[in-house]
Amino acid sequence: MSVTTPKGFTAAGVTAGIKASGRPDLALVVNNGPDAHAAAVFTSNAFKAAPVLWSRDAAADGRLAAVVLNSGGANACTGRAGLADARQMAEWTAEAIGADVTDVAVCSTGLIGVRLPMDRVLAGIELATQDLSDEGGPAAAEAIMTTDTVPKTAEYHSPHHWAIGGMAKGAGMLAPALATMLVVITTDAVVAADDLASALTTATSFTFDRTDSDGCMSTNDTVMLLASGASGEAADPEEFTEALTGVCHSLAMQLLADSEGSSHDIEVTVAGAASEADALAVARAIARSNLFKCAVFGNDPNWGRVLAAAGTVAAEFDPDHVDVSFNGIGVFVDGQLGADRAEVDLTGRDVVVDVNLHAGEATATIWTNDLTYDYVKENAEYST
Repeated sequence: MSVTTPKGFTAAGVTAGIKASGRPDLALVVNNGPDAHAAAVFTSNAFKAAPVLWSRDAAADGRLAAVVLNSGGANACTGRAGLADARQMAEWTAEAIGADVTDVAVCSTGLIGVRLPMDRVLAGIELATQDLSDEGGPAAAEAIMTTDTVPKTAEYHSPHHWAIGGMAKGAGMLAPALATMLVVITTDAVVAADDLASALTTATSFTFDRTDSDGCMSTNDTVMLLASGASGEAADPEEFTEALTGVCHSLAMQLLADSEGSSHDIEVTVAGAASEADALAVARAIARSNLFKCAVFGNDPNWGRVLAAAGTVAAEFDPDHVDVSFNGIGVFVDGQLGADRAEVDLTGRDVVVDVNLHAGEATATIWTNDLTYDYVKENAEYST
C-alpha cells in the first residue's frame, strides 16, 4: 500500500541528517514510464515556499519524472537563496536519475524561515538514488513525516488492471485550500495530462479542501499526481476520477485522525441548504469554531456553539426552522429545544454533527477535530 503499488514507480526513504532526531527525512519517488504525465495542486497561501514555486513551474507542462521530498525544514520564506536551494535539489536529483531538471518536482516540510543543510540534502539524494526500489513506498512515506505519529498511505486496484497508490504527511495546520500536507499519488493507468488535472481538481475539491483541522493554512501544501502508463490500460475518466477521489479521501481522513493532540474526529454535514456554497460556508464556520471544538473535547454536545457559528455566515435560511443533531440525537429541532443533551454520548472517537437548514436541497460535509490541551502544547513548543 504505497506510491510503488502501481507499476512503473520506484521510491526510497532515507536518513540524510536533516532532522536533529536522526529519523528518516528524505524521500524520492521516480516515474520510470513509459509515460511521464503529471498534474499538481498547490497552496493558495500568498507566502508560497520555494519548493512550491519551483514545482508549480515544473509541473505546468503536465510532465514530471520524479519528486524529491524532505522533512525537517520547509524552505519557506527564505528568499532568493531558498529558491536556489530548491532548484539545486531538482538539479541533483535530475542528474542522479538521468532526467531533465524541469521534470523534477521538489517538496519540503518543517519549520518556516530556516535554510536547508544542503550538504546533507545532497548526501540524502545520493543515498536515496541508490536505494530506489519498487518496494520503497513505505520507507518514502515514513521519511516525509514531521509531527505525524504514523505514515499515511492508500491504494486502489481497478478490475481493469490498473492501480493508484498514494502517500501523505500532515498532522497540524490542516485547512483549505489544501491544508498542511505533502501528498504524492501515482497511477500506472494510461491517462493524458489534461485528464489527470481534471480528475485531481475534482478529487481534491471533495476531500483535502474539505478537511479543516485548525483553520491554519500552510506555505508548502502540495498534491502531486504522476502517471506512468505502465499497465498499458487506458482508464475510463469517470472511474479514474471516482477512484482517485476515494484514495484522496482515505489519505485526508488519515491526516485528520493523526491531527496534533486530537481526541475526536468530527464530521459536520449541513443539509437542506439553498446552495452548495451556503452548505460549505455554514459547515466550515462550525468546524472552525474554537468554542465548538473545545466543547467536543469536553464530550459536551453544546448545540448552542453550533448555532452561534452557523449564524455568522451570510447563507440563506430561517433560524426558526433549523435542526441540529449530535450522533443522531436531535438536540435542536425546527428552531426549538429537542432531546436532552444528556442523551448524547461523545466519549467515542467519532462525532457526527448534522445541521438541516430547511432552505433547499444542497448538502456539504467538512471534516475536523477537537481542540485539546495537547494541541496547544505541541504548537507552543514547536520551534523550541
